[in-house]
Amino acid sequence: MQAMPDFFTIKTIAKIIALPPTGLILFTLLGLCLIPRFPRAGRGIAFIATILLLILSSPFASYQLIKLLDTFPPLDLKETRLARAIIIPGAGIDRNMLEYGDATLGQLTLERVRYGAKIARITGLPILVSGGSIQEGEQEATLMKAALEEEFGIKVRWSENQSRNTHENAMFSASILQKEGIRHVILVTHSYHMARAKTDFSSAGFSVVPAPTQILNQDPTWPSSFIPGISGLQTSYYVCYELLAKLFMKIIPFP
Repeated sequence: MQAMPDFFTIKTIAKIIALPPTGLILFTLLGLCLIPRFPRAGRGIAFIATILLLILSSPFASYQLIKLLDTFPPLDLKETRLARAIIIPGAGIDRNMLEYGDATLGQLTLERVRYGAKIARITGLPILVSGGSIQEGEQEATLMKAALEEEFGIKVRWSENQSRNTHENAMFSASILQKEGIRHVILVTHSYHMARAKTDFSSAGFSVVPAPTQILNQDPTWPSSFIPGISGLQTSYYVCYELLAKLFMKIIPFP
């Protein structure tokens, strides 16, 4: 008998379908399919979905959206005096990369690792990397540890390789660090992800000093910021994912 897909597989599929651009493309196709029987409704659905896709693809719209989440200032080193560790949660890997021989860090994870290495050099604090694998293959934490040690020259003290989402990043990191009496930590993640991540890590018992990376720091310019493009769509995707995840947490809170 074929095994049923687990929760995280279903979640991944649902995320692909619900978020832009796939979700809006599907609504456009639905509208087009409805036109023969329901012309006005079909055209309306297709038109609205197309317009929303164009709006979300513009850097101006994505900038306005990300301001909803990007509320943390840059790290203030004065606030790190009580911290005893740096935690870097993963954000995905790229698989089957020929030039690396197999998997390597995805762009978002690499951005976090790079900033975490900078903070480690400044503060001298030890690092915990956190991230497992939803699919078979290399775990995020293993690749993050290798990158930090081999490419950035920063030793990793702890490696948590079982977590599959931000909530588990926090819980499994707590099970490692709190055994050593460590509760004050610097948390490195993207600015738009920090609010949700800080909530999860605080709930796990940590006192968190936020260290956001990729902080919003540029006002939209005319006319390039109003022209739809892949950069705007990608940013809108990240924001929509965070907003959907926060809504999901309120509907189905973790124990």
